[in-house]
Amino acid sequence: MLEQIKKIKQEAENELKKISTSQELDTLRLKYLSRKGLISSLFSDLKDVVANERAIVGQKINQLKSDVESSYKELQESLKSDKETEDDVDLFLPGRQPFIGRLHPLTIVLDEIKQIFFNLGFHVEDGPEIETDYYNFEALNIPKDHPARDMQDTLYITEEILLRTHTSPVQIRVMQSQKPPISIIAPGRVYRRDTPDASHSPFFHQVEGLVVDEGISFGDLKGVITAFAHKMFGSDIKVRFRPSFFPFTEPSAEYDFNCVFCRGKGCRVCKNTGWMEISGAGMVDPNVFEAVGYDSEKYTGYAFGMGVDRIAMLKYGINDIRLFFENDLRFLNQF
Repeated sequence: MLEQIKKIKQEAENELKKISTSQELDTLRLKYLSRKGLISSLFSDLKDVVANERAIVGQKINQLKSDVESSYKELQESLKSDKETEDDVDLFLPGRQPFIGRLHPLTIVLDEIKQIFFNLGFHVEDGPEIETDYYNFEALNIPKDHPARDMQDTLYITEEILLRTHTSPVQIRVMQSQKPPISIIAPGRVYRRDTPDASHSPFFHQVEGLVVDEGISFGDLKGVITAFAHKMFGSDIKVRFRPSFFPFTEPSAEYDFNCVFCRGKGCRVCKNTGWMEISGAGMVDPNVFEAVGYDSEKYTGYAFGMGVDRIAMLKYGINDIRLFFENDLRFLNQF
């Protein structure tokens, strides 16, 4: 048996020296290392060896298998490296243009929004996308029987767990962990039960802002929104506020910008009104302050929101929100 092991080892070494192609190497693998190969047959014959010699013979077979496998892998890597060198290097071909990655348009716009508010003294905060009913609704003055819940089209996981419908829960978490003064924005993904079309998506992006301190007024809110509009779309953009209702702000308003395409003159995009609806804002409702333990007699604050996808559509003249999520390189390579 030992002579047979020695013979197979010698034959394998000789054949390995002659191999020059991957096909020849695979033939060798089948001959020696496969389930029906020569080395496997040695293990099968081990039962016929005298009992007191079986351990020594078994060690020799294992060593043979290890040596052949090691030589096989070494030669395999060598042949692979040679092939890659042959395939990749051709001094007569023109150079290959490297592919340069690009930022997604939503990332570009979100980074710009963050920078504008950072320059205005805001800090960026983040929170979970899977939220509890308490943080997404109740702490924001929206109890379970409140009709405003019908506006949210919420995607529930359980009765108490859901995909957040806005990034306002981040504001609650920040106020629970910090004392005023607070000046933050909360960008992130949000989810609502909606049918996708050119202007709607069940998954989109928001940035919500919150400022809390002594003496904060609606005039401060108007100043921040106006400064943002000028930085994002130009100093000639005007801002208007219209009365509205949100459970977590009082008074509440919706704010509009001059149409960024016609600059207020009236066009097809703004339906000849000269204005583009952006989002909502208002002064933080005292009930929200009570939920986080703030003294509503001492502190006031304002909150606002905006859709990143909508801002990007206005900035780049995009007429279909679905383009952001289809991964079409013809679209993405324009940015």
